[in-house]
Amino acid sequence: MQLDDLLTQVDNHRDELLTLVKDLIRFPTESPPARNTEEAQSFIAEKLREIGFSIDQWDVFPHDPNVVGTLKGEQPDVYQSLIINGHIDVAEVENDVGWTQNPFEPVVKDGRIYGRGTADMKGGLAGALFALQLLKDNGIVLPGDVIFQSVIGEEVGEAGTLECCEKGYKADGAIVVDTSDLAIQGQGGVITGWVTIKSPTTYHDALRRNMIHAGGGLYGASAIEKMVKLIEGLKELEQHWAVTKSYQGFPAGMSTINPAVIEGGRHAAFVADECRLWITVHFYPDENHMEIAKEVEDHLLKVSEADPWLRHHPPIFKWGGKSMIEDKGEIFPSLNINQEGKLVQQLTRAHSNILATKPQVGMSQTVTDGGWLGEAGIPTIIYGPGDLRNAHSTNESVEVSQLVDFTKVMLTFIYQWSHTKKEEL
Repeated sequence: MQLDDLLTQVDNHRDELLTLVKDLIRFPTESPPARNTEEAQSFIAEKLREIGFSIDQWDVFPHDPNVVGTLKGEQPDVYQSLIINGHIDVAEVENDVGWTQNPFEPVVKDGRIYGRGTADMKGGLAGALFALQLLKDNGIVLPGDVIFQSVIGEEVGEAGTLECCEKGYKADGAIVVDTSDLAIQGQGGVITGWVTIKSPTTYHDALRRNMIHAGGGLYGASAIEKMVKLIEGLKELEQHWAVTKSYQGFPAGMSTINPAVIEGGRHAAFVADECRLWITVHFYPDENHMEIAKEVEDHLLKVSEADPWLRHHPPIFKWGGKSMIEDKGEIFPSLNINQEGKLVQQLTRAHSNILATKPQVGMSQTVTDGGWLGEAGIPTIIYGPGDLRNAHSTNESVEVSQLVDFTKVMLTFIYQWSHTKKEEL
């Protein structure tokens, strides 16, 4: 069967594609609260089995399993392998105020399909899965391996994709089918951290005058007041980065340090003996999250050296984490793509063949799990239906026509990539 005939079938089976999207939306996989993806992941696993994938399924957290399906190619040593990656969790719905329907009961209206996760990113998962189903139904046996990863926890920094990498899943290329409005994208990165100031001694607030007046005799300080100095230091570093750092495709000043949450003190009758600051740091695609963390640490330690009390009680740092729910921390590594690389070029051709125009190639203004795949040494790009205006929004939706186009592009790309010999790339 010719590829053009397969593409026609996407149109002919459009209703089946939409049914698959709806089936996924009906699983209420909000994160937070999370721990609720087991049923949805079992559904994905069964669909993959029907196509011929072997399944690896394991709990990252209780009732939140990863699913990885592997479809062995006929000549995997000769032809290119591919990872298709997406997350099954969706942004939380705190309440349904403003929604015109139940967020988990999808509807099609005026050329769009509505429901939580349509844009971010069950539409992408469904389109990629449906493309594989059509290949199977039409007897197409791929020469190269295809690995399909449906992971948990992306919405709250739970590194389901990192676990896939740690288990050793590799390929010659990877596509994260997350929200990109059918643009080919890399991304900057994000790391969160806790900065803690702690006094070795706790003092009654009546002794505060002894700390701040001549002859008081107490070498003490309020951890809250000292944290103010570090917050100012972070602002200075952020402004310095805005002047000295840049990356093509990003507006100036995209490397930011947000003092997001502050916790300090124990009671009004005590001088604050501890203060903790939760920060979020955004950085550019050509930067590494651990190097960025060190830049922040080095700067704050220099600020501390200039303070008589902080010099002897410097801040303590804790960076990242595997879950915003479990340990209040997350890391999204950056993803710097090679625009002249074969992965970008081949997907560009597939997109252009379907939409008769070249895709935009650039950088996402948000973050995905793609950075973990890139950090594992796998050439990776982000490419999926839906736009950021709809991701996480009330009445989230995606254009039906874009879902159909995406499915056609993925069908084309999977077929062509898998039929490309390794030495040709």
